[in-house]
Amino acid sequence: MKGIIAKKLGMTQIFTEKGQSIPVTVVEAGPCIVVQVKNMHKDGYEAVKMGFIEVKKEKNLSKPYIGVFKKAGTSSFRVLKEFDIPEGKNELKVGDCIKVDIFTKGDKISVSGISKGKGFQGVMKRHKFKGGPNTHGSMFNRAPGSIGASSFPSRVWRGQKMAGHMGNERNTIKNLTIVDVIPEQNILLIKGAVPGASNSIIEIRKEG
Repeated sequence: MKGIIAKKLGMTQIFTEKGQSIPVTVVEAGPCIVVQVKNMHKDGYEAVKMGFIEVKKEKNLSKPYIGVFKKAGTSSFRVLKEFDIPEGKNELKVGDCIKVDIFTKGDKISVSGISKGKGFQGVMKRHKFKGGPNTHGSMFNRAPGSIGASSFPSRVWRGQKMAGHMGNERNTIKNLTIVDVIPEQNILLIKGAVPGASNSIIEIRKEG
């Protein structure tokens, strides 16, 4: 298995033997339970669906979720994620437990998650526009400026960079490095930042 569901706990720093400071993201990865195995014959592709964070009261789940867990004969979980598996290489079955020890120090990974929501933002924050001059009575400070010609095409081009909703979208950061693995606490230390706020759910996949 090359992937796992995790919860972002926050960021800190660690120090190397040479005294260098390395910023790391601390995540709680697993344990995850396999609740469904998809195969090429029945579903048209091979994948594994895993559950994370056990739920004690079924009334907090929707009926489709409850049906999945009853069919699998496993506990109920708050988070369900699906991970693709190369054809013919699936050795997992329902009920198997995926733990953080599938990763080792130095592994290259990609992390996917929902970024922090920033609300409605202007072009300077959203698209890094420079803005206008602030001197000599200029009234053009943080405005977007011209957004199109009046003669042709007499409309705004699709995709024009303008003010609008920022953040709260799925992002994937690739080529991150695992600095340390703490199996006893299901903890991974990942070099650098990953998408999402603290306590948000992320997906970690091995690269290659």
